[in-house]
Order: sequence, then C-alpha cells, then structure tokens
Amino acid sequence: MSIIPIPGHENAWAAVTPHTSYVFSVEQGEEARVVQWYWGPRLPEAALGEVIRPRVLGIVTGFLDPGDIDEMLPVDGGRRWGVPSLQAVYEGGVRSVELAFDGAELTGDTIVITLRDVPYGLTVRMHLRVHGDSDVIERAVTVTNDADTPTTVQRLDSGSWVIPRQAGHRYLGAAGGWAAETNVHGGELPVGETTFTSRTGTTSHKANPWIMLGAATETHGQVWTVALAWSGSWRLTAQRRPEGDLAVTTGFGHEGPAWRLAPGESLRTPEALGLFTDGGYGEASRAWHDYARNHVLSHPDETRPVLYNSWEATAFDVTEEGQLDLARRAAALGAELFVVDDGWFGSRTDDRKGLGDWWPNPERFPDGLTRLFDGVRALGMQAGLWVEPEMVNPDSDLYRKNPDWVLHYPQRRRDTMRHQLVLNFARSDVQTWAVGWLDALVRDYGLAYLKWDMNRSFSQAGPDDLVWIEHTRGVYAVMDEVRRRNPEVRIESCSGGGGRVDFGMLRRTDQVWTSDNTDADDRQAIQHGYSMLYPAGAMSCWVTDSPNPITGRRVPLRYRFHVAMAGVLGVGGDLTEWTEDELREAAGHIAAYKEVRETVQHGRLHRLDRAVQYSLGDQVVVLAYDRDTPSARRVRLAGLDPDAVYVAGDGERRHGQTLMAYGLPFPKGPAGYRSELFVLRRTV
Repeated sequence: MSIIPIPGHENAWAAVTPHTSYVFSVEQGEEARVVQWYWGPRLPEAALGEVIRPRVLGIVTGFLDPGDIDEMLPVDGGRRWGVPSLQAVYEGGVRSVELAFDGAELTGDTIVITLRDVPYGLTVRMHLRVHGDSDVIERAVTVTNDADTPTTVQRLDSGSWVIPRQAGHRYLGAAGGWAAETNVHGGELPVGETTFTSRTGTTSHKANPWIMLGAATETHGQVWTVALAWSGSWRLTAQRRPEGDLAVTTGFGHEGPAWRLAPGESLRTPEALGLFTDGGYGEASRAWHDYARNHVLSHPDETRPVLYNSWEATAFDVTEEGQLDLARRAAALGAELFVVDDGWFGSRTDDRKGLGDWWPNPERFPDGLTRLFDGVRALGMQAGLWVEPEMVNPDSDLYRKNPDWVLHYPQRRRDTMRHQLVLNFARSDVQTWAVGWLDALVRDYGLAYLKWDMNRSFSQAGPDDLVWIEHTRGVYAVMDEVRRRNPEVRIESCSGGGGRVDFGMLRRTDQVWTSDNTDADDRQAIQHGYSMLYPAGAMSCWVTDSPNPITGRRVPLRYRFHVAMAGVLGVGGDLTEWTEDELREAAGHIAAYKEVRETVQHGRLHRLDRAVQYSLGDQVVVLAYDRDTPSARRVRLAGLDPDAVYVAGDGERRHGQTLMAYGLPFPKGPAGYRSELFVLRRTV
C-alpha cells in the first residue's frame, strides 16, 4: 500500500491501505489549506478523484467559514473559529498564522507537505505515512522557526481528523482513576467541544489518549479511531458543530504551557494515529492489536514468561533469605521470572528515604545482589528488579548532592507526593546518570527484566514549559539507550499501575502494568478497556491474595487465575501464607496457562458475552466468567471457520457454526464467582 497522486487534481493524494482510502489535497486561495476529503472504505483508484468536490452549504452566513473543519491542520488565524491544531505568537504579539504551500515530497508510503508563513519565518511540515499490512495512518507535524526572532508555540497538535457524517456522534473512550484505569465510557457527543486530557506529565490514570466514533456494536458497524502515541501530558478535542460536522484534533501538551522556539529551533510532535474499520469495536481492536505487534512492539513474537513479584509478600522488608524463600516457592509453582520489588537499595526501608540511591542496601545486602540472583537462576528462573529512575526522596544522597536536578521553579515550594520529587529527565546530565546506573545493574547482576515505575505526577514543572515535552523524550532516550546496550533485557512500564499505557511507551517496553488493583472482579473492566487498543501480550495480570489488599474483596483462587490468564500471567501474593491446597491449585493453573499462553498472547481476540476468546492457528482458548448466577448458559464463540470441526478437551466435537450460533455450554454451578477455561482445537 502507498500514497498516490490523484490524476486530474493538482496537489491531491490518496493514502491507500489494504481496506481504506484517505483522500486529501492542498487548496490554495488567500492561503493554503490542507483539506481532508474522504476517509472510509477503500475506493477504486479511478474513483479517488470523485470525492474531491466543493462543499455544499445549506445556508450562507458571515459567521461560518465552510472549510475550517475540513482542514488536517487548522491554524489559529484568519476566518477560523473552530478548534485550532496550531497556535503561534510571533514577535510583536501577532497571532494570526497564514500559511503558503511550498511543495510536497512523496516517497512511496510517506508524504511530507511543506507550508510556510513567509513574513514571520515559520515553516510547517506535515508528515503522513502508511504501512502495507495495516489500515492505521500515522501523522505528525514539525514546525521550525526560520525567523531571526523567537516564536512562541501555544498549541501544536499532531493533526486534525475529519470524521464523516455517517459516523454519527456516538463515541467510546477510556477513563477512570488510580486502581480503576481504562474503564470504557461513551455516549452522544454534545454540540460544542469535548476534551479528554492529561495534565499530569504522564498518560495518566484518568484518561487514555484515544477515541472511537461510529454507530457500532461489538460486532457490527463502521468505527473511526484516533489515538496518540505519547507518554506525557496530552489532549484530544472532539468538535461537533451545530451543522453536524465532526473533527478530532490531538497532540501533546495541555492548556497553559507554551513553547518558545529560538531562531533555527524545531519542534516535532508525536504521532497521531487514525484507523477506519468496518466490523464493530471488536474488529477495530483486532486491527489495533495487529498494528501494535507489527509496528510498535520490539519483540512481538516472544512469549512472555510467568513472573513472580515480591512486593505484596514483603513490601519494604526485603532480605536475601526472605527473597530466596519466596523464589523457591515461586519456582515450585512454575514461575519463570522472579522480580525483586521496592526496598532493595540505599536506605530504602520505607517510602520516605533512599529513593535515588541505586545501590544495594549495605545492611541487607552487604555483598550486593549477586548471591540472591545466582540463587534465583539456580532455581531455573530469570532475574528481574524494580526501579523508579524518575523519582527521588529529599532524604537521599542523590538529592543532597543535586537538589537542582528536580522539577522546580525559583522561589516556589517543592511539593512532594509519596514523599518524593520528580527528577528532570529533560536534563542531559540526569539522563547520563540514569543510563549509567541502569546499565550497571543489568550488567552486574545479569538482569533479564526491569520493572520501571513512576509513582507521582508533575508539580512545579520548571524551569521552562519545554520540560513537559522533553522530560518524556528524555525517558524515551534513556530506555532506548539501556536497551541498545543490553538487547537481552526486557522492560515493563508501570506508573502507579496503568498511568502510562500508550503506543509511545509500548515502543520502548515489552509489557505494561495495567493497574495496581489486582482484584479479579475490578480487573475485568480494566482489562476490557485496555483491550480496546492494546494487545494481551503486553498486558501484565497478577494473581494476588484474598481478601484483595486494595478492595478487601474475597474472590476464589480459580477465578483470580482465570482473569489473570487473559494476558501475561504473574503471581504477586504472599506465598508463605498460601495453604498447600492453594499452592497445588496455583501450580495447576500455571501449567494450564503455559499450554495456552502463545494463543492468548499472540492470538486474535474476540470479546464475548462474559467471556474472552483467543484464536491462533488451530487452537481456540476461551475464558468464561459468571457471578452470582447459578444457572447454566451458553457461550457463543466468534471468528471460527463455520465448516470446520473443533474438538474440546472432553473430546466432544462441534462444528464452528454450531459454536458460533448455539454456543459452548457453561455448566451450572453454585452462585458466586464461577469461571471456566475452554481449549478447543480445529481438526478439519
């Protein structure tokens, strides 16, 4: 697939993907506007020009510019009163941006359109790229100050996307909070502007940077999705005009901060991603999962190990023998990766001190961590370690030596949260420091895994507004360099749970911690919302203790495992308190998971009625759930070959059409938390 010029139309192109067409052109008059004409099902090449037609107005008025919502990068200037994607202030307080077309460079799957505001020296480059195996369209913008004086950029989105009228005004998104991330919400977009945002410095727990639009169900209907691949503050604004038009603009930053570009300086946005699908929300999710595996994740074909994490068993009471005791118990269950969590370093015996001093606690580990991790590997497991590179306690050697390394303003207080401050990763010296000790830890102890945590939001984010962007890019740079030096290491992103889940972070990590809330009941909604865009093979899911340490809810071990088996399975409970029966049952569930995890982590997902289904090759895996309903029911499957025969674990044979139309029996049982793991194999 590629981007092609449209014959008979000057400066007009179509981004053609396997199933869609995206038609746009440069319209020149008093100024240049890059206009989106069409985004939807793929058109014949000969028909692409048929959608480039003058806009038909029902009424002519001096209060409406007919073109201001059709632009791919609406600016703040001229006759535009909608949501701008680009706002700039030139020397002398001039705010009106007027762009002229200065050419386009087309190279197969990529186009760069150059626009210039000649009198004030601002150059704007719009980037668009497609892939041959995906319907996702990637867009970004670069602005360069070619003037002799500074220019202030107040808003720079990655682009605006026009949503066709036939989509209607129904939307889905993800919102929540700590311990309640990525819960799906939706409804009718009101007339006006609806903004979803994070002002925290990270993706945030409260919202996730994507929106789906369309009159669709899980299995039917056209869906347009816009997402942002960025791990810092962001905003996404859906604008619905009274006339019925709808557009979505998204980018990094939030209201307030502005970025001052000195002469010669440039600023490039992260990628905004657009996807059209015709098959309901489920088909949209599967397309996003394929895109993540093929174009985002670094090791998409790897099968992730079953891990054990020691946090809930020990908290800050970390000792060599205590960790080795847990490691022996975890290995007996079938764990393959043992992760030592917080409390192993500096003076870190609680959350008030030691953060930033990344060497083994000299009293707990006088000889370092070598014996501990050698013992872990002797048990047949890989070694992993928790780190929080972006944070520092004021009570630490690092802060006492480098108090200027944290986010701060002069003559302003330095607010702590969780007794910690945020290190300024926009600084090159902070990045160099972080790469140095992370690289040393991985090399010295043969680590296979880092759990990278980030446990608070920004405050007093100075010394200048660029820190809102450059901190995130600094985190990216450190992760990239550590991985370059240690290609064997795998990284999990965590931010107090699911506070930093996005395609920007997934480019640099192998899995993400979905939520600190491991309550299996709550986790089902969290995992459902996560699955709208992100694949199961990057979703960390733990089984922890009952009652749950956050919610206090009691859930049977079987149900807890079956919920956690819907992603990358881990165990985080205090195994010293588990009974022999519980340990034996857990080992059985882990063994069962290993038989199906390749399908779960790499297969195609179908969200069913109180169940999830994964299909890969000839194997079909179904995890079904029920609560407080003792009656029997049937779980109707999806996406099977209707003529093929599938054999279940009990040997019963059923045609694919029977499984989809009639269903798989979910047995009757006592009221409460009931769950089943079904494994089927296609035979003919």
